Amino acid sequence: MVRYLAKACFALLALSVVGVASSAMAAPRTDLNAGIRLEPPHLDPSAGAAAAIGEIVYANLFEGLTRMAPDGAIVPGLAESWTVSADGKTYTFTLRKGVTFHDGAPFDANVAKFTLDRARAADSVNPQKGLFEPIDAVEVVDPATLKVTLKRPTGAFLFNLAWPAAVMVSPQSAADNKTKPVGTGPFKFERWAKGSQIDLVRNPTYWGKTPALNKISFKIIGDPAAAYAAMMAGDLDAYPIFPANENIPQFQKDPRFTVKIGNTEGKTIVALNNARKPFDDIRVRRALAYGIDRKAVIEGATMGLAKPIGSHYAPQDAGYVDLTGKYPYDPEKAKALLKEAGVSNLKAKLVLPPPDYARRGGEIVAAQLKKIGVDVELVPVEWAQWLSDVFRGKNYDMTIISHVEPMDLDIYARDDYYFNYNNPDYKALYTELAATSDPDKRKALIAKAQEKLADDSVNVFMFLLPKTGVWNAKLDGLWENAPLPVNDFTAVRWRD
Repeated sequence: MVRYLAKACFALLALSVVGVASSAMAAPRTDLNAGIRLEPPHLDPSAGAAAAIGEIVYANLFEGLTRMAPDGAIVPGLAESWTVSADGKTYTFTLRKGVTFHDGAPFDANVAKFTLDRARAADSVNPQKGLFEPIDAVEVVDPATLKVTLKRPTGAFLFNLAWPAAVMVSPQSAADNKTKPVGTGPFKFERWAKGSQIDLVRNPTYWGKTPALNKISFKIIGDPAAAYAAMMAGDLDAYPIFPANENIPQFQKDPRFTVKIGNTEGKTIVALNNARKPFDDIRVRRALAYGIDRKAVIEGATMGLAKPIGSHYAPQDAGYVDLTGKYPYDPEKAKALLKEAGVSNLKAKLVLPPPDYARRGGEIVAAQLKKIGVDVELVPVEWAQWLSDVFRGKNYDMTIISHVEPMDLDIYARDDYYFNYNNPDYKALYTELAATSDPDKRKALIAKAQEKLADDSVNVFMFLLPKTGVWNAKLDGLWENAPLPVNDFTAVRWRD
């Protein structure tokens, strides 16, 4: 009898162990390995223009008063609601209560005031300082209420507050956010293995909904072949913006993966130095526009996945005007314009940053321009050199770059932007647009702005960079489109 009971107990115990093991096996994963192409220069989106910063920290680690939803809508962030005065100049924000930063420091109206005043200060290093220029005063009404008064109505103000550059930072930790970022988000910084990966872990004291993921590892794998191999081997679970479009068909045929071809805000252009001869002559700029076959560039640089553009605006955004037929590929017309401008045997340098769309696109552009008598020297550079020489130093003839900020028509109205496009008529037009809140009037002005940029042929507008997302078929919650250049993993989860 004792022997029988012992066997029975052992059998029950074995079944119990099997049950626990089966339950553990059935539980969904809580970790995620995500591939990114570029290592960010640092992790403070309020102090650097590199999109690679926001790709890691936006919504995951740092949060703003407002935030961008996957469909591009502006929704509450650290401000749970707001009201706008009748004249459109005063915004009163009701802030969420009980919010703390990862180091325990409280978030309140005083912190919000500090953030906005810091971003618009004379010595601000914010990469989007112009977004905060309309602010006239920031007032703390009480710890949970912030009043922002603008110099003039600004129709895009709530939209501007949703940018990565507008995230809230604590006075206690702001100075160290480049290497030790401290935000209010659902994930907090764990470690950065330079050249390899950046790890975020779940924030146990998060004010909002607890994320399903416990850890996110952003693995820096820029080489297309290595990225493909890592996905196929399972070393990566997701690559939200896959760097090699030629591999997309293989992923689409493999049931292990989900593939989504969505939109970004990446207006890809051949940027021209409008202050440097002969690019200061509109006839030369128009000649380049006629001399570049966008369709061929799209096929060669993006495997045909990109959408053509005719001005600096994304087709999916409100107010878009299709100007893609304004400068059809016409080499003979391009040659005639160059001759009319008195330009012959033109030699120019085309600076190419690392992305494939630039390197591959540059080779095609150079070959096309050679047919109209323009001898193009390709100058491949790394990002640091591009930022120092081109973006900040304006020491270039031409460059290929994708501008990923949403609805960024303002850059053409800036006095010191790297295009060197200083046009009083455009500045007046943009000033009117910025001060307009009525949706229909804004659309009309946005259309005029696009047409003005195309008429002036400021740059050669080529295509909208596609978002080629590839991830494990058991993952839910990743963004199909990219209304901001970010990887928001707050709603990502593994299915059982």
